[in-house]
Amino acid sequence: MSEPSGPPRDLFGADCPRLPIRADITGRWATLLLAALTTRPHRFAELAARLDGISEKVLSQTLRTLTRDGLVSRTATPTVPIQVTYELTPLGADLTPRLVDLVTWADRHGPAIQAARSAYDADPPIPPAVANRH
Repeated sequence: MSEPSGPPRDLFGADCPRLPIRADITGRWATLLLAALTTRPHRFAELAARLDGISEKVLSQTLRTLTRDGLVSRTATPTVPIQVTYELTPLGADLTPRLVDLVTWADRHGPAIQAARSAYDADPPIPPAVANRH
């Protein structure tokens, strides 16, 4: 599917039609959930256990959003109790290597970022509004 022609969109503008999509895939839990699904399909309980700290409500909402966006598929098997499995769609599989790279980068550079945060917190810059009053 090709992009419509016309004036270029401002990707940073609040009115960019892709903004909600970017928000869906870059959220804390969405990124980790998509990364978890790269290995194989998972059931809900497996995802809840894998994403330590996520509530069932947030997991359910995130899965629903990613399914709506076409990144994850939901398959219900008519058993007692019903078994629901989540897996990446081809669109999701195309996206996840980039997200896994991001998660890996953050893990690799975490100590440097934590050190920068500690240094900043120990000696934060004076906010311009405060500096102008002196």
